[in-house]
Amino acid sequence: MELGSLKPVLSSLLMPLAFLPLLGLLGLLLIAKRLRAGWMLSVVAFGVLWLLSCQGTAVWLARTALPQYPPVTASQLKASQVQAIVVLGGGTYPEAPEYGTAQPGPATAARLRYGIWLAKQSGLPVAFSGGSGWAAGINVKSSEAEVAARVALEDYGFTLRWLEDQSRDTAENAQLVAPLLMRDGVQRIALVTDALHMPRALAEFERTGLVIIPAPRGYVLATRSDVLQWLPSADGLSGSTRVLHEVLGLAAIKLR
Repeated sequence: MELGSLKPVLSSLLMPLAFLPLLGLLGLLLIAKRLRAGWMLSVVAFGVLWLLSCQGTAVWLARTALPQYPPVTASQLKASQVQAIVVLGGGTYPEAPEYGTAQPGPATAARLRYGIWLAKQSGLPVAFSGGSGWAAGINVKSSEAEVAARVALEDYGFTLRWLEDQSRDTAENAQLVAPLLMRDGVQRIALVTDALHMPRALAEFERTGLVIIPAPRGYVLATRSDVLQWLPSADGLSGSTRVLHEVLGLAAIKLR
């Protein structure tokens, strides 16, 4: 077993939906033994889980826990002398019965759409980087890059110039797509990924020697009323979890 295959397991165990209920359960066990600390542990665990499930918390964390990068325009790409746009994969649906073939997951579809939109605005070629992530199941038969290339052509009439289909994480995205670009004389790129993922992706790509212009999409923004954004919701917990995942990933890069 490769060490990288443990990354999704360890990451999942450290995320709120696994870690905090386990902490709360430990508190309940301590309560059963008549230990006062058990009440405090349970209250803290479930209270933090409530807060992290609020969209207001997710928005606040996104703005304070991670570096922020503004949206980019086609004119800014031209002014920065960008030579290519690089889109990072974010998962696929390996089986989509309604289509009869694999489809891009939500993150991949949104990143691909934005990358192609930027390309049409700027006239720049597009590279896509994505194989099958460490967490991919045995039913995954097509890489993210293969799915993206097909969807780009079928849905947008757009051909991706470079495809990197072996990477399993962000570090490998950078390591494997950079040589393809450099071989064709590309040194300055616009990097397309989610706004939350951008700090970690930028750190990995800057190691390759490429000059990077961040082109983030998918910001965590308040979409609920003042009252509702402080009530638990699935999208609130999802947003907070994504922020914490990226904070953990940045810490791992610094330790590496």
